[in-house]
Amino acid sequence: MKYAVSVDAQIPSGDPELDALHRVGVVALLERGFESVEAIDGPDGVEVDVLDTFVGVHPGGALMKVFVDAPMLELAEEAVRSLVDELLERSELLAGWTVARCAVELHADLAKESLDAAGGPGAPPDDLASRRARLRGQGGDGPAAEAAGDLVDSAAMRDTFRGLADQLRAFGPEAFGGPPESAGADGAGGPDAAGGPSGAHDRQGPVVSAADARLAAGALVYGTDLLLDELFQDVCALDEDGGSIADCDEPMWLLDELPRRYALRYDARFARRFLVTAIALTTRFTQGTFEQPSCVAEELALRLLLREAEIALDLFGLLDDGVSLALECFADSVYEDMNHEWLYDDSMDGIDESPVGAYLGVAPMGISRWFTPFAAGRYVHPYAADDEPDDEPDDEPDDDLVGPADPGDRDDLDGPDELDDRDDDGPSGLA
Repeated sequence: MKYAVSVDAQIPSGDPELDALHRVGVVALLERGFESVEAIDGPDGVEVDVLDTFVGVHPGGALMKVFVDAPMLELAEEAVRSLVDELLERSELLAGWTVARCAVELHADLAKESLDAAGGPGAPPDDLASRRARLRGQGGDGPAAEAAGDLVDSAAMRDTFRGLADQLRAFGPEAFGGPPESAGADGAGGPDAAGGPSGAHDRQGPVVSAADARLAAGALVYGTDLLLDELFQDVCALDEDGGSIADCDEPMWLLDELPRRYALRYDARFARRFLVTAIALTTRFTQGTFEQPSCVAEELALRLLLREAEIALDLFGLLDDGVSLALECFADSVYEDMNHEWLYDDSMDGIDESPVGAYLGVAPMGISRWFTPFAAGRYVHPYAADDEPDDEPDDEPDDDLVGPADPGDRDDLDGPDELDDRDDDGPSGLA
């Protein structure tokens, strides 16, 4: 049977929270430890195979997901706990850390695969809730039995996310489609409120509850830690490798989710500039000084941040329709347009340099302009900003990644003289 064991390890009580560099180091230590283990010796000579691992580090500790193949649930939990305890004891830097929680969460697809493969009169029941309840020794069946093991975790994380919401000082609940703070904690919103589930620019009133808006806001703050940690790790990997993500032997956490057409350009220098841009963006979110995205790189960083928030919510069973709608409203409120999505569609390559793009006032979107402010007054961190025009072509050919190059590079059409004519009203509005 395949199990996903969730482990919550915490720093010693009274220790200062981990800063960004410490978190990167903790991830490296834990991942290196997991990579050195293929199987765990259980009681009576039973082996528990380690299939895959995930490590996410936050200021107060680490959340780990360990996928194992074990004969039974209790054995999976016991084996993973002993492994994590050993990894913590083995490193002086992690001395004093404690395992606050180590519990199985059934992965629906893996569990179904194992159940389908089982046969005979002793096969487990098809109902995963009954299976889980029986293995935990709780008795009973039905959805309530399956939810019992997750209820406390979800409730605790819901409180954690909502507690983080106040740190997102640049946005009130209205940005998430919720009622104004003056409406109270319960608000007058909800999916059936005036305006319906439309975009933030179209609605006439709140479309989600204040609670869902607050949960979404807190998830963005929580996702900020994950975003910056993972970008730090990508920077380290590219620094060590010396190439781009297209030829790097190390797996990427986030940079390979940027538009693939520029994969050959995502090297260590680019990764550092993108990381600094993400830091500048999220700093303005939490300082309360954010007004508009400053450049294409910020729009792409925000796209990754929204993804991190969704994954975190989904991991703890909190991504319901109301919270999903709150995040959609937030994206609609913050983005001036969604033209950056065209970077993920090769059929739209070059639209910013076409007559249609010129008519619509679309800002240049080639990679050499990702860190160029959309207009005067838009802030781009000096480390990330271009010191001088980039003479490299935006569309570096790579048949394996993006197909045949378009005849004639367009970068020469997007020179410094044209930047002075950029529409100052935003990245792509009508002039």
